Amino acid sequence: MNCTRCGGAGVLNVHQIPDEVLFALEQSEDFALKVIDWANSREESNDVMPCDCCGDGEGWHGTPGEHDGNDYGSDGPYAYNGGLPECW
Repeated sequence: MNCTRCGGAGVLNVHQIPDEVLFALEQSEDFALKVIDWANSREESNDVMPCDCCGDGEGWHGTPGEHDGNDYGSDGPYAYNGGLPECW
């Protein structure tokens, strides 16, 4: 299931990334990590950040932007939220 909080991107506020930069980042593997690196390398302020429903940018609950139904439940990575991703 795609994360509805980030629209399947694994990061929030991608609309703040210039179109030409976003296009280049979309062509790379590990899109979410590349976006986070880009956001952290900017001197100007931005609100681009890891989607907290998908992980924290260092540890992900599966693939950034996607949720696996097999991970739901009190023993999975969403146990802190009653066993379901926050976007559920």
